[in-house]
Amino acid sequence: MFRRETVAVSPSRRDLGRLVSAHLAERGAGVSVQSVSHALKAVLAERGSPWDGTRTASLAVAIADDLSGLGPLGPLLREPSVTEVMVNAPDEVYVERDGRIERTRVRFASDEDIRHLIERVVSPLGLRVDASAPWVDARLPDGSRFHAVVPPIALRGPTVTIRRFSPSLWSVDDLRGMGTLNDRTAVALHAAVRDRRNVLVTGGAGTGKTTVLGVLARLIPSDERVVTIEDSAELRLGDRHVVALECRPPNVEGRGEVALRDLVRCAMRMRPDRLVVGEVRGPEAFDMLQALNTGHAGSMATVHANGPRDALQRLEMMALQAAPGLSVDAARRLVSVAIELVVHLVRDADGLRRVAELAEVRPGDRGPVVKRTVVARPS
Repeated sequence: MFRRETVAVSPSRRDLGRLVSAHLAERGAGVSVQSVSHALKAVLAERGSPWDGTRTASLAVAIADDLSGLGPLGPLLREPSVTEVMVNAPDEVYVERDGRIERTRVRFASDEDIRHLIERVVSPLGLRVDASAPWVDARLPDGSRFHAVVPPIALRGPTVTIRRFSPSLWSVDDLRGMGTLNDRTAVALHAAVRDRRNVLVTGGAGTGKTTVLGVLARLIPSDERVVTIEDSAELRLGDRHVVALECRPPNVEGRGEVALRDLVRCAMRMRPDRLVVGEVRGPEAFDMLQALNTGHAGSMATVHANGPRDALQRLEMMALQAAPGLSVDAARRLVSVAIELVVHLVRDADGLRRVAELAEVRPGDRGPVVKRTVVARPS
């Protein structure tokens, strides 16, 4: 379904954008729709062109989007219902609304325009993307996650994926109202946080793991010290005792990288009551499991997995890769003692994200003993 039509950037609009940008720079003004509108009026007056009411006002909004780095994607990113924007090619721009992917009428003039958008986003952050570093992760000012891939690994040209996050701080009641949780699951999750159980939230991409993790973390009592560890900062825990840590990619010279494992080790020296790890996907798993076994009860993390058992096996494999001298039995024991509850999420065909399983985890002689409970879909 087509929802909106946005024209590609025309040469005349690009020229006006350069003049408006120079006008703003001369006056030390920031980029906003209002400041661009004033500058555009001045530029048009200098060229002897009339101010054409609604049409020129729309042009001011488009130029503001261009200058802020969002370009034709600006209108999409202002729509509250859009949770993901995907640019596959100049004439292939998709969005996700309510868990469903839809193609839009948004267009870029060329691959070069997509590259310009990528550069406008990542350059101010000291990042780069080119043939030698063909992908990049960044965060937009509103907290949205920005990912771009360019040739040679992107065979059809540069691509962009933007994951947006709701400005609202969801609660358990909100998730229950949306159908993500039923009443019994909500009670069980409240109890897990209250009883300081170590919780692992699992699921595939786009199933709502980060959203559920944030909701659970906001149930932590405000007098406890929480350290959050994320690849790209997304969690917002409100007014409480929180230290937020975020990874840092290497700079344009390939230096200065701070990995997730570095942050887990750093967090251990910060006297945390609980650790909240945004996503475990590498050697940091070993350090996190050790932390959960040494007095940081009630901690939480997410991991990509197809189910509770798969999630525990992934943690086991990541721990073995991080510590080559570790035996398989020791890795299994580490996982079975560290993780106490697995919350597994799925996304149904109708777009509903929901908790499909809860799994109690206990240590056993041959590794974790998992007691799974299939959660009925809320009616």
